[in-house]
Amino acid sequence: MAANRRNGTASEAHGLDDILAAAAPHPRTSLPNVATTVTTVAALYFGREVFLPIAIALLLTFALAPLVSALKRIGVPRIAAVIASVLGAFAALALFSFVVATQVSELAQNIPVYQTNILAKIRSLKETGVGGGIIARLSNVVERVGQEIDRPDATLPATTADKQPREPVPVEIVAREKPLEVLQNIVGPLISPLGSAGLIIVVVIFMLLEREDLRDRFIRLVGYGDLHRTTEALRDAGKRVGRYLLMQLVVNIVYAIPIAIGLWILGIPNALLWGLLALALRFVPYIGPAIGMLLPLFLALAVAPGWSLVLWTAALFVVMELVTGNVVEPWLYGSRTGLSPLAIIVAAIFWTWLWGPLGLVLSTPLTVCLVVLGRHVPQFEFLDVLFGNEPVLEPHARLYQRLLAGDPDEATDHAEEMLEEKYLVEFYDKVAIPALLLGERDRVRGVMGDLQRRQVAASALALVANLEDDAKEEAAEDESPHVAEEAGEPGDALAEDEAELPDGTGMSVLCAGGRGELDDAAAAMLAQVLEVQGATASKAGFADMEPASIRRLELEAVDTVVVGFLNRDSVKHARFLVRRLKRAKAALRVGIVFWSETGNGDKEAAAKLAQDINADFVAHNMVDAATGALSNEPPVALKLVAKRRMRRPRAAPRKVPAAAAG
Repeated sequence: MAANRRNGTASEAHGLDDILAAAAPHPRTSLPNVATTVTTVAALYFGREVFLPIAIALLLTFALAPLVSALKRIGVPRIAAVIASVLGAFAALALFSFVVATQVSELAQNIPVYQTNILAKIRSLKETGVGGGIIARLSNVVERVGQEIDRPDATLPATTADKQPREPVPVEIVAREKPLEVLQNIVGPLISPLGSAGLIIVVVIFMLLEREDLRDRFIRLVGYGDLHRTTEALRDAGKRVGRYLLMQLVVNIVYAIPIAIGLWILGIPNALLWGLLALALRFVPYIGPAIGMLLPLFLALAVAPGWSLVLWTAALFVVMELVTGNVVEPWLYGSRTGLSPLAIIVAAIFWTWLWGPLGLVLSTPLTVCLVVLGRHVPQFEFLDVLFGNEPVLEPHARLYQRLLAGDPDEATDHAEEMLEEKYLVEFYDKVAIPALLLGERDRVRGVMGDLQRRQVAASALALVANLEDDAKEEAAEDESPHVAEEAGEPGDALAEDEAELPDGTGMSVLCAGGRGELDDAAAAMLAQVLEVQGATASKAGFADMEPASIRRLELEAVDTVVVGFLNRDSVKHARFLVRRLKRAKAALRVGIVFWSETGNGDKEAAAKLAQDINADFVAHNMVDAATGALSNEPPVALKLVAKRRMRRPRAAPRKVPAAAAG
């Protein structure tokens, strides 16, 4: 586990810098109002004749832009590179469509040949079961309902004509169409698709030719005030969409070729057709491969009288899907669309309802564009939150939410996932302590009651108890955190902090909460970190720090007492505890921790504050607290405070009367 942590900390997605940045308050994501959403969806739906070709042209531009750039790098002129790329792409699409149409026509002519096998399988299904199978029973029910519907009403008088059934008269309709009408019927249905294809070709050519100019106009229109963010958004969109389309095409070809060859070997008719359909339908995530498998399965059912061909066909598709999804895709590009699995399904449903079958094929790249827009443009951040695959809650906020819900088990699951790549001290310092600070902030604001505060504290203590095995495993490792830098890993993100953690063997430390239950939970986390370092750590609650209780603490074998406060406005209370503890044992080292989200504070300010409150050290994070607790420095002597005694004012001299004096 130590090697995994060291190898992962430098490159993991949730590194130290990300977590530190996430600790800052995140602005609330604004959602569009209902009127804006309805207007946008209505415009896309009713204007699909305009928006659909533009969307296809835009996605093809993203896909062909790398090819155009590659041709330009080898010396091909820009116009020639654009025209060659576009014509090549559409020639491939035209060839694909021609082959599919030819195969479909051949399949339609051969369907009657398979009728015998289909009827034989239906009969075998009907004969399954005692007294008729399910199909036979359903057929009988349908037949009886039809007879009841066709039966004449008994209440109506039957006429002579009704009693004598009439023979149907055959009627033959002969259509006499002119040659011009025949040509119109043939060409008419092709005009709209051909016109759309021509429009898309023209738009793609001009988009590729004017790509830089369109980019500059887009930046001037929406992002002139923040060129860095707009440029990053355009680059991210082009990289994600273009790479997704090209790599997905390669993956689908690698998937479709073995499918077509396997179906041909199995004897499935029109194997080339099913391979091409598998290639096209796999652009639709999750449901596309299933749809592409159904038709070959049905044909396998019709071709052979038995069931073995159906099973072999299904096995072929399942094996190819497993190999492609687990080997080919991660090898080529991995899962880099940036979409969550649920978002892909929802997007497929939405775009299919909006734009039909073409919307289904375009659903993933269009949604990728929307997620990129939401990732870089604040006004559309809700799109990234709804459809993105990145965690929407920072690790510390996610942990605090689970503690609020009273679910330490799920909190433990998240913690153990992070501990695969982090040390315990890092997790507590950058995730768990900031989560408790959120709770303290809610307590100060008055939005957290006493019962809820105790529940959060109890959940946090349960989390610490659940991580006891991880702490023991980390303590038993041959190379502990404080020797990581000596092991030759200066590039590790934690090497500097790990080198500051001394060995605590033979030392005894008491960790105590300062003013509340949440402080007790933070103290328990610090105690567990000290135990990992080899120290003997004990815990005390904030109630044990009361003036009457401090005297009952067993401090004889304790070297250092560390008291933690989540509330930074506890300096006076900390000064009071330091004096009480040092009076209880003169040779005791006492440290104060004012937990902070920002990590390392000003060392000089911390030293000055420690001198002011007479503490041996003041820390603001887990690393400094553990370092101070395991230090071998002698304790700071208790300062004697000179007390001001109130003096009785001198009495004024009494005046003696002159007569008395005489």
